[in-house]
Amino acid sequence: MSQYRNQLPQMSGDIFITDGGTETDLIYSRGFELPCFASYHLLNNAAGYAAIKDYYHKHAAIANKYGVGFILDSLTYRASSDWAEELGYTPDGLAEMNHKAIDLLREVGREFESEECKMVLSGCLGPREDAYMPNGLMSADEAEQYHIEQITTLGEAGVDMITALTLNEVDEAIGITRAAKSLNIPVVISFSLETDGTLLNGGRLKDAIKQVDKATDNGPAYYMINCAHPTHFDFIFDDEDWARRIRGIRANASCKSHAELNNSETLEDGDPVELGGQYAELANRFKQLNVFGGCCGTDHRHVEEICKSVIGR
Repeated sequence: MSQYRNQLPQMSGDIFITDGGTETDLIYSRGFELPCFASYHLLNNAAGYAAIKDYYHKHAAIANKYGVGFILDSLTYRASSDWAEELGYTPDGLAEMNHKAIDLLREVGREFESEECKMVLSGCLGPREDAYMPNGLMSADEAEQYHIEQITTLGEAGVDMITALTLNEVDEAIGITRAAKSLNIPVVISFSLETDGTLLNGGRLKDAIKQVDKATDNGPAYYMINCAHPTHFDFIFDDEDWARRIRGIRANASCKSHAELNNSETLEDGDPVELGGQYAELANRFKQLNVFGGCCGTDHRHVEEICKSVIGR
């Protein structure tokens, strides 16, 4: 049963952190192979399960240490039907893996939750196709029909909210939002941006947020930016209403482009202290920001530096 679905505690404005770049940590730092970039697949073996639990423990301990909240995003970024079919999962098998991923979060949350350190369970969604390649466009209705299956399963597993990461198409964001709203589950939409601050198709984030809000009656609880470096988007913010809808940042450790990161054979983990300072600067300029974490190349070191920096802003 979800604890915070009817009132997400991060909406109070208190600081919350997320984890870092789960997949890059598992691949480069822990030596696992992730077919289809599917981290939930590791829950099938003891070594993988232990590594993932350690990964979450490190991040939850940071939240506990600094007295901030923690949004635990599940391993289900690639746990939707098209991707799971490539890995040989049946529909029942896929549902079981979504449940396992949330059960793990619940176990960690119970261990670390306190009055100061609230643990929010977030069911993570990824785009239907590769986030960094031109995709076959879906209508909003098609996106809703596709994603509602996974959202339903995550809802039954007891998540407090849904977070859709690395989206680059407005219609997919609309479809996901409609699906979550139809099930009365709060949803957060996170867009991925290119080095010039635009979506993959060249569209402006400003326009994307306005279009999603208009089509869904301000459906998302809030918006985020992820899988882009702060230098890729710090110049696009302004004081208009659309920008105040953005509460969260999960940036990459490196300022390299998506194409460069995809072609890299080593971990691009940047400078955790420098990244923390860049987050603090953003948080100083835009007071509505209160959800901070990492994406590709980041781990608990980056998240701790980010946490320290934004607390001390």
